[in-house]
Amino acid sequence: MVAGVALCGNLWAQAPYYTTASIVNASDYSPGPFAPSSVLSLFGTNLAWTTEASTAENLAAGSLPNQLAAVRVYVDIEPVPLLYVSPTQINFLVPSDQIPGDVTVTVVRQGVNGPPVTITLVDAAPALFVMEGGYAIAQDWNTGYTLMTADVPAHAGDIAILYATGLGHTNPPWASGAVAQSAAYITSMASFQVLLNGAAIDPRLVLYAGVAPGYSGLYQINFTIPSDAGANPEIRVQIGKQISISSLKLPVE
Repeated sequence: MVAGVALCGNLWAQAPYYTTASIVNASDYSPGPFAPSSVLSLFGTNLAWTTEASTAENLAAGSLPNQLAAVRVYVDIEPVPLLYVSPTQINFLVPSDQIPGDVTVTVVRQGVNGPPVTITLVDAAPALFVMEGGYAIAQDWNTGYTLMTADVPAHAGDIAILYATGLGHTNPPWASGAVAQSAAYITSMASFQVLLNGAAIDPRLVLYAGVAPGYSGLYQINFTIPSDAGANPEIRVQIGKQISISSLKLPVE
């Protein structure tokens, strides 16, 4: 019986384990640098003993929780908003008030600390959400917000609603973990570009880039698909020198 108690105690004391390299964008699993309000995934072992996700009730209450499954994640000394916690994966938000530079990420499971690891933050680091087949997640406003897929593509002239993370600060500011109640443009619109097949579309076709109302950590980009988009063009988003990953397609016929 004593040995069983000792074994249980040893298992309980096993610290969470992860590395800088195991922290990636939750949208496309790309590495850093990251930006304030980015949704990140941290992969490791012994991160939690149970699985728990943020719920619709959390969103209805107006903000994401800072603790799930008796686990907290700290960026420097600030506990951050959590979306999902399991023994091998945690999805969390970078606080919206973080400034560019190196910051420390630490997982704390019921008082047991994981290793402090360092990630780098920049003002904006766009990343698009991805679905099966290598397509970016987008909706077609013209067809009642239908999900754009290879089987249900959009067409030139339609308004696409593209979903992203890591677009950085907004005006008005977005409180950390808060559910966006209304539209708020990103502050980096001057250097913001939507690229199709490597070429930036006319800025006048970009109707909105900012928070997605009703969500936390999610941005949306509304733009009119240009007449020369072609079929299933590669889509990327760029802010300054930071650009989303290549090879993602936009479902267009």
